[in-house]
Amino acid sequence: MSSTVTSRPVAPTTGEDLDEVTHADVAIVGAGPGGAAAAAHLAARGRDVVLLDKESFPRDKVCGDGLTPRVVRELLDLGLEDEAHGRADGFAVQQGLRIHGGRVEMELPWPELDDWPSWGGTATRRVFDATLVRAAQHAGARLAQGHGVTGPVWRDAAESRVAGVAWKGADGRAGTVRAPVVIAADGAGGPMGKALGIRRRTERPMAVAARGYYRSPKADDPWISSFLDLQDADGRLLSGYGWVFPLDDGTMNVGLGLLSTSREFQGSNYRKLLESWATGMAPDWQTTPENLTAPIRTGPIPMGFNKTPLHQRGVLLVGDAGGMVNPFNGEGISYAMEAAQLAAEVADRALVTKRTSDLDGYDRVLRERIGGYYTLGKVFAELVGDPRVMHVCTTYGMPYRPLMKLVLKMMAHLTDRRPSDTKDVILNSLQRLAPAA
Repeated sequence: MSSTVTSRPVAPTTGEDLDEVTHADVAIVGAGPGGAAAAAHLAARGRDVVLLDKESFPRDKVCGDGLTPRVVRELLDLGLEDEAHGRADGFAVQQGLRIHGGRVEMELPWPELDDWPSWGGTATRRVFDATLVRAAQHAGARLAQGHGVTGPVWRDAAESRVAGVAWKGADGRAGTVRAPVVIAADGAGGPMGKALGIRRRTERPMAVAARGYYRSPKADDPWISSFLDLQDADGRLLSGYGWVFPLDDGTMNVGLGLLSTSREFQGSNYRKLLESWATGMAPDWQTTPENLTAPIRTGPIPMGFNKTPLHQRGVLLVGDAGGMVNPFNGEGISYAMEAAQLAAEVADRALVTKRTSDLDGYDRVLRERIGGYYTLGKVFAELVGDPRVMHVCTTYGMPYRPLMKLVLKMMAHLTDRRPSDTKDVILNSLQRLAPAA
């Protein structure tokens, strides 16, 4: 593959200017996967939705760009068949996970299950997010890109309930969107969470990711790769994980994440760590500095419901705004989209009953669905915060394929609700027994 391959252009997404005062059924803050998916589902139900984002699409976002089978199912639920099957420009299909640990390398196909697709994929967030935004617009949502939300509009002086959002445009214009329900999908440090006084739960894990794009002849690899033990340039074990995800444009997303439970979390230069690790892999992957197509970027990964409750005074938290990242693998797109679909159902019902209390079901159902799993992930993050633990696990566990199949199901959160497989029975039982704190 030619080393001159560059990212395919993505057509800009058109939006609209808002009036000084705009009314809607639901105002959604943030047009990432969670916000755009919520807008699409609500608009498909006939609701008047305004979707606001401070940036214009397409835009970049720090992410691994991996689409697990859970994400693929959400794409199918939105009717995005070509994207889900890798037939759309910018989308690729991967058949499974190649795990690297110690001296062992093992290829594990995505499991064959009744509840989930048996394939995954990749797409840059530049392509993926713009695709979901267009899907929301096609369903009837109004997109206000370039409109940065500055905070909530309160129903009363006591600030007992949010009744909309205030925004400011890049041109200095300002206004409000009045809506009885607000969905905050504005990221880990978004304005809505700050205005509501939501604090991060420090006992829940966090991570920081560093990511770069490299040209490589291996960009057509049908497997995504995960590295379970990392070393820096001096040979020190790092308590994190690495990935190499092939993309549809001749490049690979190469990145690493470090957990807050590790000794290196504070004070590390994450860009240099990634450069060092990538250069060490260059003989196999061509991840040399000259093949880096853009500067390395970093970003936070809020995990395990680290901001709760997920409904606060008429506002539903979706995605990173609620810390909905899987502590086992750092994946958050699927959970943002799953929460978005539930938020749409709950908001639609509350608009019918006109009862704010009906929005409380959002928090309850999400905790029932994935709260126990996130609790298990918290324990996992604490254990592997010591890189020696991960080293022992990879050294003695990696050679056993049946064990690694179980690990893949656990880390990717892929089991059937009515399982016939013993592995699924074990994992489902563990999730039910774990407290959904």
